[in-house]
Amino acid sequence: MSTAPYAVPAPPATVRTVLLPADLDARPLLSLLPRGIPTTSWVTSGADGRDEGLVGWGEAARGEFAGAERFSRAQRWWHTWTDGADVQDEVGLAGTGPVAFASFAFDAAPGSSVVVVPRVVVGRRDGVSWLTVVAGSPREARNALAETLAALHHPTAVPEAPAGVAYSEGSLSVPDWQAAVAEALQRIDDGELDKVVLARDVVVTTDAPVDTRYLLTRLAQRYPSCWTFMVDNMLGATPEMLVRRVGDTVTSRVLAGTMRRSSNAASDASLAEALLDSAKDHAEHAYAVQSVALALAAHCTDLDVPPTPSLLRLANVQHLATDVRGALADGAPALALAASLHPTAAVCGTPTERAFSLIRELEGMDRGRYAGPVGWIDSRGDGEFGIALRCASVEADDRLRLYAGVGLVSGSDPESELAETVAKLVAMRDALESD
Repeated sequence: MSTAPYAVPAPPATVRTVLLPADLDARPLLSLLPRGIPTTSWVTSGADGRDEGLVGWGEAARGEFAGAERFSRAQRWWHTWTDGADVQDEVGLAGTGPVAFASFAFDAAPGSSVVVVPRVVVGRRDGVSWLTVVAGSPREARNALAETLAALHHPTAVPEAPAGVAYSEGSLSVPDWQAAVAEALQRIDDGELDKVVLARDVVVTTDAPVDTRYLLTRLAQRYPSCWTFMVDNMLGATPEMLVRRVGDTVTSRVLAGTMRRSSNAASDASLAEALLDSAKDHAEHAYAVQSVALALAAHCTDLDVPPTPSLLRLANVQHLATDVRGALADGAPALALAASLHPTAAVCGTPTERAFSLIRELEGMDRGRYAGPVGWIDSRGDGEFGIALRCASVEADDRLRLYAGVGLVSGSDPESELAETVAKLVAMRDALESD
């Protein structure tokens, strides 16, 4: 079942994309976000060391979708919206012209998925920066371009750190969560399934409203190789690219198998070696790679699946990583590719339905849009969708819920898995603190 889209401009919407002036081209994308209105973000570090991606603000259109058909309904809604738009795009890159940001629920029920078309988008890719506005008429679009460019020349105040940050247990206490892990491991040993991913949540309260721009900036600075995202009160820095489609090129980054980092170089190298030598972590990783390769094989040819994973080192943890590449064979848009991949074994388990059932039984919470696809899509079908990991949902101005999950296979240990969630929660905890 789907709720009806709303706040759509009278058709046809007018969309205009222009190159950004050189004096604005060097500004960090997140520094352009205004305060006090809904914002969206998908930002990472580019090859030249500058950030690239997309940021947006305001809402020109919005759709909400639920149930098993949430992806297909969202794709149909987006196609209908863009098909009626009056578009002039002077740049012509992936991410220019009409762009929607999307965040999908992990589970078909419960859960609400959201697609947002910002009124203003600023993008940067391969050294090219642009501005897109959405309005109700060509005249309104011209005015919006002029007003936005003028406003961008006057930087907003630097966002302040949250005050009075406090943490409390989420849906399950730590002992209850470890008991759920032990039960899941017993099911695996009994042969019911090979792998399941269990997550836990932590509640954060603050003394004053949180400026989400501060959190986004902190995440982008500390995790430049991740994708710093925000869509409809879901924000984080994900290291995992579920799927990217640019033209006929499709890529997916699989992460499964995790080890903490150490500030001591020798100890850190030893931890990395232990991860690379871990049969348990390689088994967990192999399940995830197989699920991605199988899903992409339905849409792609010439799949390149490396036989062994590499090591991806982040500020707080290190992962086994595999980048899968292929050539698109059927013209499927990025959103359809994301739908075919979700959920991967990296965030659910295998076999999928048994893992889903066990998550619902043992996890003790509604994941909402945690571990669901999050990213953007344009009118050409190009786009990027990560998995909403290392993230938080903003439940109120002064309340957030943080999430972290672990992949359980035979040989996992409840104490070690709890330690892994603590290490993964560091990303959001650091973002909430001041220097």
